[in-house]
Formats: sequence, structure tokens, C-alpha cells
Amino acid sequence: MQTYVPPIDDYRFLMTQVLDFDRAMADIGMEVDGDLAATILEEAGRMCAQRLQPLNRTGDEEGSRLIDGAVQLPQGFADAYREFAEAGWASLSSDPEHGGQGLPFVLQLWLDEMLSATNLSFGLIPGLTRGACEAIKAHASDPLKAVYLPPMVRGEWTGAMALTESGAGTDLALLKTKATPKDGDNYAVSGTKIFISSGDHDIGGNIVHLVLARLPDAPAGVRGISLFLVPKFLPDASGAFTVRNAMSVGALERKMGIHAQPTCVMNYDGATGWLVGEPHKGLAAMFTMMNAERLMVGIQGLGIAGGAYQQAAAYARERLQGRSADGTRGPVPIIEHADVRRMLLSVRAFVEAGRALAGWTALQLDRAHRHPDAAERGKADAFVALLTPVVKAAFTDFGFESAVQAQQVFGGHGYIREWGMEQYVRDARIAQIYEGTNGVQAMDLVGRKLALEGGAVAQGFFDLIAADLEGQGAPIAAATRDALQLLRDATAALRGADADALGAAAVDYLRLFALVAMGWMWARMADAATKGGTPLHSAKIAVADFFAGRMLPQVKGLAAALSAGAQSIMALPDDAF
Repeated sequence: MQTYVPPIDDYRFLMTQVLDFDRAMADIGMEVDGDLAATILEEAGRMCAQRLQPLNRTGDEEGSRLIDGAVQLPQGFADAYREFAEAGWASLSSDPEHGGQGLPFVLQLWLDEMLSATNLSFGLIPGLTRGACEAIKAHASDPLKAVYLPPMVRGEWTGAMALTESGAGTDLALLKTKATPKDGDNYAVSGTKIFISSGDHDIGGNIVHLVLARLPDAPAGVRGISLFLVPKFLPDASGAFTVRNAMSVGALERKMGIHAQPTCVMNYDGATGWLVGEPHKGLAAMFTMMNAERLMVGIQGLGIAGGAYQQAAAYARERLQGRSADGTRGPVPIIEHADVRRMLLSVRAFVEAGRALAGWTALQLDRAHRHPDAAERGKADAFVALLTPVVKAAFTDFGFESAVQAQQVFGGHGYIREWGMEQYVRDARIAQIYEGTNGVQAMDLVGRKLALEGGAVAQGFFDLIAADLEGQGAPIAAATRDALQLLRDATAALRGADADALGAAAVDYLRLFALVAMGWMWARMADAATKGGTPLHSAKIAVADFFAGRMLPQVKGLAAALSAGAQSIMALPDDAF
């Protein structure tokens, strides 16, 4: 395989010429400029390429193993993680109050992209820990924060999220895990959870599980769910965490992909835990973690697409097959063939637009957390809420499609393990499923997020795009203006729709939304590129034209499908399937 090349030049272009990074940092009072940010990303990229990519295939082939009740990661993973944490990468964007570096979240998200491009199984460990820290920080008591956050932020301890049960997946109202009060503020947590990523491993240190369970007096449904902090190790008499809690790994899930990631069946047998947040309010507390994870999962799709693209582009430049278009030369590198170029450009057009949209969204999150004006914080937070299901679902859909297209460039070699492309396809698939399936994300968008502030958030976002496009004459700007009008019309048509109509429209609407948002990013990049004269600028304009002519026209078909309504979907009787 080709050694991964971190996209530092692209990050620098986005920060300095598209996203106005320095001004964004000044607005929120952060003393971080584009040069420092690029240096940090360059060092992170070097670590991903040199340390983590070499473990990706060997980790996939070896997989995590359950031996005598304990999980062992593939060879090299535990050491690599400890090096990762000791170098400070686990604490990059975390709150300095708890030992974090407090750097902008945009750097965290782009680090996540590089982690996913080089070793998705590895990247899940710090990503889940970061999400658990967010939930503890937002909802736990001060004593719990004081004990658990510093070592978790530093990466010395890790985190896991325990929601799913065999009979309770998306519908958490059905979960059965119980929590019974013990002495003091402790609870005994009992039940079995499945699909628990990073539930156990041999990195060392504590593993802090956030577990959804019901108290004895809990009302039925999701209003009776509480959240508990359940560590693998409890403190002994001296305060050291050496006492094993009453929790165990029942099995490791055997999965299509991410083989190196230990996805566990977890048994809690009266395990000691502490309430996080208020009784019966656990779902709201858990969604603090879930929302952070959904952005991370979207970036996993982006990262895999970028990593797969690099492999496919390198192969296409070297692989000799067929004759030139005029028939005078042959064999020629397959990069000369129009269909191969179409596949590569389709992947690249998504990756570069997705990278820009991820950066814009992350800057909004930084703004939501740090801007001195409460109104600006609220506006930015609303934009992040609107875009979270779009980033999660669209990026993972396009990411999987991109992995398949990159594999296709290799022909038969893409189906053979030694080239590494089939692992991208297998690993990418899970991102469309976990942290809320993409269908659930689409329903969240049309059912909840479009209604934020009576629809004003979505309309504000559309107006922002329109204002950016005003006066731009490039093909991508004109095409995006037309697409934006289709999106406005589709949004208006969904207002007041019934449940069947929303369900029938959701997935197509989300893709339409995502294409318009990516068209907006391409318009911004193309406009910036007209002011430069480097090969990078020329490439941006060329790929923007491809997106305008070959990918953005999908919106017309999506709009037509949306106008068909729910009738053809709901007409067939259940027993006819």
C-alpha cells in the first residue's frame, strides 16, 4: 500500500483562504493562528502515517481476542495508544480545567479524519473516551468530575458507552438493565449490553462505562432511563483503582469490519456505579455523548474516503491497461481512461467538500462554546444541531460509496486482501449503522431539526448560503443557487407533513441537503481559488466544475422523488413483503 499523505496543504488552504480561521479564532478569543494549527496537524498526520497506518492491516487480520475473560488488542495497538496519549493527542481539544490542551475543535475533527483514514479501529478508542468526557463534564457531580475527568482527558483511562441491549436498539424504551440503590450514593447495576465498542482492552488503566439503566421507581418508556458511571476498577483503601468491579466481557462480537476494535457483550452483575445527572434524565445526558460521537462518526466516513482515494489514485497512475483514447498508444496508465477518472473525481469531490464542511461545522462548535456574545453562541449552536445528522449520515453514505468506487478502480485486485481496498469497504460500512442508523439521522433532520425555532434555523442556514453565492459567476455557484431553490421548495413541502410523508422523504431530503451544503463549500473554494495561481488552486476549480456538472445534478432526481410523496411506499400491504 501507498504510505498515507496527510492533507496538510488542503487544511492550510481551507484555514487561510476559505474559512478565515485566524479571524474565527480572534472572534472567540483564542490565540491560535493558521500557522500553528497547520504545524499541529502536520505532526498529527506524521503520527497517523508512520505509527498507525502500518498497524491497520495487521490489526484487521489478527483482530481483538478474548482470552480468559480479558480482551487483548492486536499486537502493537496498546503500545501505540499509550504513545498517542503520552504525546498529548488524546487531550487536544479538551478543557484545560481537567488537563486538556483546549485547542480548537476544528483541529480535533481534522485529526479524527486522519485517524480514520489510517486506522479506524484505533481511532474509536480516543473518540469514545472524548465523548464520555463530554457527558461527564456536562452532567456528573463535581466529585465524579474531579476523580474521573483528569485521567480520562489525559488518555490514561478510557471510556465506553453502554446503551444497546439485544431487545433494545434504536428503541431504548425497551431496555431492561436495572440499577438498585446501595449504601451512600452507590448503585448496583445489573444487566447485559451488546455492541459495546472499547468495552474492554489491554491498554491499561481504568475503563469508564456510561451505562443506561432503570431505577426501581422508574416510569415506563424513555422517561424512566437513568445514566450511571460504572468503572472497570474501583478504589481500594488507599484510593488506588485496583479493585475489579462486578462486570465482565461475555463475548466479542464477530463483525464484518473494524476487527481490531473490541466490540463487546458486557455483563454487569451488580456492578457498582454512580448516577450521572438527575434520576430518569439519563437519555438527555447520554445524548451529550451521542451528539459528539455522531460528528466523529461522520468524519470516519470522510477519513476512509480520503484514505481510499489516495490508494486508488496512486494505483491508477501506475497500472497499465488498454490503449489511449486515440488508439495510438498502449498500454497506458488507467488514469487516462475516462471512467476511471470519473470514479476518482467522484471520491475527491466528496472528500474535499466534506473536509471543508466539517471544518466550517467545527468552527461553529468552537463559536458555540467560546464566543463572548450569548446570541452568537446560540446561533452557532443551532447550526451545529442542524448539521449534525447531515454530517453523520451523508458523510458515511458518501464515505461507503467512495470506498466502493476506490476499490473498483483496482478491478479484481481491489477484491484481494493484499491490496487493502476491501478493508476500507468493510470498515466503512459500520459508520452508516452505529451511533444511530442513517435512517434515524434523516428522521431526526426532517422531524426535529427543521423545526428548530419554528424553522428559522434552517432558513437562516439557507440564507447564509444564498448570501455567499450572490455575485459569484462560476458554474458551481450557479448550479448551487438552483439546487438551493430545490432545497427550499422541498423544505416548504415538508412543513406540516404527517409521519408517513416525513418517513418517506427523510433519506432523500438529507442527501439533497448535503449536496447543496457541499456545493456551497465548492463555491467558496472555487471563488478562493480564482485568486491564486498554484496547481492546488487550478485543481480546486477543475474539481468544482466536476461537482457542478456530474454530482450536483443528483438534486433534480431527489427533488422528483420527494414530490412523489409516501403513497407508493405505503401502498403495499405488510403481509405482501
